[in-house]
Order: sequence, then C-alpha cells, then structure tokens
Amino acid sequence: MSVDALSSPVALRAGDPAANGQVRAKTSEPDNIGVESSSRLPGGRSAALVQAVAALLWLPQAALLSIAVGRIAAGNGLSGIVWLAAGVLAIGVVRAFIDAAGNRLAFHGARSTLAGLRRDAVFALARRSPLDPGRIASGEAASILAEQAEAVVPYLARFRPARFKATLVPLAILVCVLSLSWAVAIVLLLAAPLIPVFMALIGWRAKAASEAQLVEVGGMNAFLLDRLRGLATIRALDAVDVTAKRLRADAESLRSRTMAVLRIAFLSSAVLELFAALGVAMVAVYVGFHLLGQLDFGTWSGRLSLSEGLFILLLAPAFFEPLRELSAVWHDRAAGEASLEALRKLAVKGVDLPRNGDKPHDDRTAFPGQIGMPSVHMRDVTFRYAGDGRPVFERFSLDIAPGESVALLGPSGSGKSTLLALIAGLAPLDGGDILLAGKSMATNAATQRRCIAWVGQKPHIFAGTVGANVSLGRPEVDADAVAAALHNAALDTVANARGKSSIGEGGSGLSGGEALRLALARAAANFDAHLILADEPTAHLDDETANDIADRLFALARGKTLVIATHDPALAARADRIIDLRTAFARSDA
Repeated sequence: MSVDALSSPVALRAGDPAANGQVRAKTSEPDNIGVESSSRLPGGRSAALVQAVAALLWLPQAALLSIAVGRIAAGNGLSGIVWLAAGVLAIGVVRAFIDAAGNRLAFHGARSTLAGLRRDAVFALARRSPLDPGRIASGEAASILAEQAEAVVPYLARFRPARFKATLVPLAILVCVLSLSWAVAIVLLLAAPLIPVFMALIGWRAKAASEAQLVEVGGMNAFLLDRLRGLATIRALDAVDVTAKRLRADAESLRSRTMAVLRIAFLSSAVLELFAALGVAMVAVYVGFHLLGQLDFGTWSGRLSLSEGLFILLLAPAFFEPLRELSAVWHDRAAGEASLEALRKLAVKGVDLPRNGDKPHDDRTAFPGQIGMPSVHMRDVTFRYAGDGRPVFERFSLDIAPGESVALLGPSGSGKSTLLALIAGLAPLDGGDILLAGKSMATNAATQRRCIAWVGQKPHIFAGTVGANVSLGRPEVDADAVAAALHNAALDTVANARGKSSIGEGGSGLSGGEALRLALARAAANFDAHLILADEPTAHLDDETANDIADRLFALARGKTLVIATHDPALAARADRIIDLRTAFARSDA
C-alpha cells in the first residue's frame, strides 16, 4: 500500500476496486440493490414455492383424515381406514421433509443475498474519494454493514416466503371450500381482506419506527466511535461526565425506539388473531348448525356430510395459518426493508477515486520502479467539492522538479491538504491535469499512487504489533525491511519494548510523536515510493519532537521528491522552495 491509506479511510492499492471505479460521479443513480433486487437472487422464489407446496399438502391430508372419521362414524371397521391413516402419515412425512428443504433453501439464499449486498456496499465505499463530502461516517457504515445488515436475513428467509404462502395457500383452500359450500367461502372471503388491510396500516407505522431505530443505532455508534477516538482529549478537558450523560441519553432513546417497534409487532399479531378467531368461529357455527339441520342454505346440493363438514372445519384454521405466519414475521419486514435501504444508500455512487483510464491496469507495462524521482506538473487545475459551486482551486498551475523538496505554506483552510490529495490522485479534477513523471493522473492514477508515500498528521493505527503496522501485510516487506524502517524512524526501541504485544485500535498506547514516526516507518518500508507527500507532519508536537520528525523526514526524502503541506515556517524553511498558497492563488486568479 503506497499512499498511506491509513491516514484516510480509502484503500489505495493499484488494482483495488477503489482504483478501478468511475472517473467522476458526483450524483449518480444508485446501484440496483434493495427490495426489488432480492427477489431476483438464486433461491428466493424457489424457496418460497417449495414452502408453499409443503403447506398445500395439508389439503390431501385433511381430506384423508375427514374421510376416515366419516367412515368410523358410519360404523365401518378400523380395517377400512388403515390405508387412509397410512396416507396421512406418508403425506405428513413428505410434507415435513419438503418444508425443511424449503427453509434451508430460503436461509442459504438469504445469506447469499446479504453477502452480495455487503460486497456491493463495501465496493462502493472503497472506491469513494476521501475528499467526497457525502461519505458516510465510518462508525455508521460499520454499524450498517456488521449489525443492521443482519436484519436482511430474516426478511428474505422468513418474511418473503411467508408472504408468498399467504398469497397462494388461502386461494387454494378457498377454491376447495367453495366446491362444497359457497356460504363458508363467503365467510372466509370477507374475513381474509380485513387482516392484510389492518396489518398494512400497522406495517407502515412499524417501518417508520424501525427506520428511526436504525438511524438511532447508527448515530449512537458513530458518536461512540468518535468519542473513543478522542478519549485522551475528553479526559484532558474534563468532559468525561458530559460524554457519559450523552451516552446514557442516547441509550435511553434507543431503548424507547426499540420498545416502540416491539409494541407495534405485538399489535399486528393481536389484530390477526382477532380476525382469524372470528373467521374460524363463524365457520364452525355454520357447519355445526348445518349438520344439525338448523341451516339448510349455503351448499350447492343438499346437506353436507360429516366428512365434508369436517373437511371444511380442518381447512378453516389452515386458511388463516399463512396469515398467522406472516404476522409473526411482520416485524422482519420493517427491519429488513430499512436495512436494505441503508445498504442501498451505502452503495450510492459519489465522488470516486480516479482510475487507470479506460484500460485495465497492467503492472508489466507500468512498473512503478521505472519512474525514478518524479516531477510534478499541475496544469490549470480546477477543483471544487461535490455540491459546492465555489472552486477550491481555479486554473492553478505548479511545477516541481525531480528530487526537489517543496513546502506548501499557508494557514488552516487554505487548501494545502486538498492540494496534496489531488497530487496523490485521491479525487478527480473539474479541469486541467496533473502530470507525475510525465504521465497524466487522469489516466494512470491507480498505478502512480503506488509510487507515492503519504505521511499524514493523523495516521491510522490498526490493532496489532508495531511491525505489523509497518508491513501492512505487504509480502515484499519482510522482517529485515521492517527492522530497517523502524530504525530509520527511531521506533526500534518502542518495538523491542512492546515485542509482540498489540497496539490499540487508533494508536492507543502511542504518543503523537510515536504515531508520526510509525507513518515515517511505513513510508521508509515502501521501496516503490519516489514521491513523499507530508501533511502537517509536525503539527501539535513539541519543538524537540517536531525537529526530530523533520530531520528524519528530510533524511527519508533523499533521492526522492518531497512535498510538504504546513503552516510552520521553521519546517518550511528546510525545503528547497517555499510556495505561499495565498500568493500563488492570487497570481493564479490574476
């Protein structure tokens, strides 16, 4: 990894999905993920169909059972119903196996769907530029991908098959009942629509409550991650109690929203049970009085037999059973659709990292080691953040000779870090071009990023050993290279003292100076890096540490091109040339 992606949340290895994204997409249509796409995935409809077939096998089971009871009531011996009992048992066994196969197929299909959705979201996040103001907070993205996304599995594995069964099975039962009694069919036909109507009304509210809960979870995770990163600052400012109160308030708000979702889920079940009980009771009353001879209407010809009446009674609860299953998983719909929407938002295209033009990257034709000390030429560069009409740079030009050290001097907010990011190819330009070693970043950005080392003022430190944070899993960086890099950055003593003990995520356990030394060690371990970009390398350090970091940075830059963004005149004075951005921008505007 060449440009130190650890100072930004974007991976910059050439050939990464991030490097192969679109050249520019400030506002683009989202990828086709969401509720619609899940139905097209393998196993989705087939699993629902298999489970529906298993539910429909109750029809022949009920028919055989009602016939057997009718024959027993007519005085026939048990010998005449043995084959009927065997049929009921055989169908029951087949039904159980088919239902289990359908459930297994639905679960595997849901897992495959979730993996695809996560892959699309991670791919979109990886190719987003760190200069994209629309990037989602890392804590919220992690919450969506790792926690909230799991709600997609029950939605696809349980709710969608249940919805399909609730559409097909009641219709099949209604046809069977209608062939025997039009009165019972009317009762079922009147009772059935009331259930989805009231469930839909409740479901709209459940979806809104679930979305609010997911937003609350994402916001709380983002807040917690931000405070954990700044824990030292919170302690220094004596703001621990304030932060704890805020966390307690957020936790209480999350608890309230979670209980609201559960209340709505229980309400939907109560509505279903009410109407289902009324429907079954009305059917039972009609069949009972009809068999007693009190009601002579409702059949196509004559009076129902005991077997026919029992068959209808057995089918009446089964008519509402798919709706009961749908009600039981109704809250999965609200949470699942909210999670799908959150994943869809993650996959929306924004400002993407520049790629290698329209041709795929090939290391054999563009090996970074052939570049040597690169020159940097900026030609009429114009750049503005997405959604902001004011350009940060407009027709700005700059030339840096091979092997030259240049300091970009200016106050905070003058565009120093943005200029370094553009040189590193971390965002597409609105106009002009940047040439690195004579090659345009517009068509070779992914390749040329491998030739760049980034030393940021806040390098990201992973949980792991000091050596692992230097090698970053690069196979070409062996133990000797790590040891040499640590020695050059004066971190060998720290590494030896820690041994194999891990550093905390975010650099917990390291001082600010040690974190900067680690960034220098990473740059030293990158043998392909011929251009070093340093963003405020001495900010917030004491004078002694700042001087030592500066000495080692310029020692590392021997035989390389160095560009430093700083507001420290002492550091800028060490460079071969100082460019005051305020003056440079004034000349550019003129």
